[in-house]
Amino acid sequence: MAHGLRLPAIAAPMFLVSGPDLVIASRRAGIIGSFPVTNARTIEQLDAWMTRIASESGQNDPVWALNMIVHRSYTRLPEELELLAQHRPRVVITALGSPKPVIESVHAYGGHVLADVNSVAQAEKAVAAGVDGLVLVSAGAGGHTGGLSAFAFVPAVREFFGGLVVLGGAISTGRAVKAAQVLGADLVYVGTSLIAAEESMAHAEYKAMTVRAGSDDIVLSAALTGAPANWLRESLTAAGYDPESLAAKKTTMNLGAPDGAQAKRWRDVWSAGQGVGAVKRVAPTAEIVGALIADYQNAQ
Repeated sequence: MAHGLRLPAIAAPMFLVSGPDLVIASRRAGIIGSFPVTNARTIEQLDAWMTRIASESGQNDPVWALNMIVHRSYTRLPEELELLAQHRPRVVITALGSPKPVIESVHAYGGHVLADVNSVAQAEKAVAAGVDGLVLVSAGAGGHTGGLSAFAFVPAVREFFGGLVVLGGAISTGRAVKAAQVLGADLVYVGTSLIAAEESMAHAEYKAMTVRAGSDDIVLSAALTGAPANWLRESLTAAGYDPESLAAKKTTMNLGAPDGAQAKRWRDVWSAGQGVGAVKRVAPTAEIVGALIADYQNAQ
């Protein structure tokens, strides 16, 4: 999985942000590219995206990863599993449920399965299920987030798991990447920094809002999707929500299909992580990743 990596990082799979352009640009810049299946509105579009990414892969590019939703309410999973055998992505990252439905399919062609987890208990269950690696979503991550500090999460997981560990949560500088490795992580998720990438699918105002925001502009709430997520305060206000009243509210998670009610909520309000203050302007992916690499190399 380290082939072609210039920085030990994965471009995090972000809803309504990560698409083929960002995946391809990320890989050319020297990090693993990924996208969530839900960004492809139809199964035909998902098929086309995977075909394009494979066809535009350079010989020295790092691998790319497919992020799959495995929650019991997600209705398109059977069709997506059928595409795995055809396209054979080397890395599949599961989220919001048990990785078991995906492991057999991916291991059959020699791929690797990483499970997105936000607690030690979830990590233990994923390891027992047979995953090859874990993505530890710690406090401060954009989108659906965890509540544990990375300083507690990584050491706790390393007590029982010696496989690949990816750390996510407010990692927006090269120094933070280095710190994650010191903690015991192998790779990191870089997400919020790439919202403002020229190649991202994010709306122009979403990118501009990310540039304007600081860590105090992030609101944690489970009121919109049923799971704790970090949102841009400005986008909540623009959509008619009162950010101060959302903390104590929660709704029921029902993912359905990619174009369902849950997806519409994400289109109306926008997410970012607590590392958003490091985003200074809209720029090409190569420039963003290049700055991270330089900072990483200069870190003590």
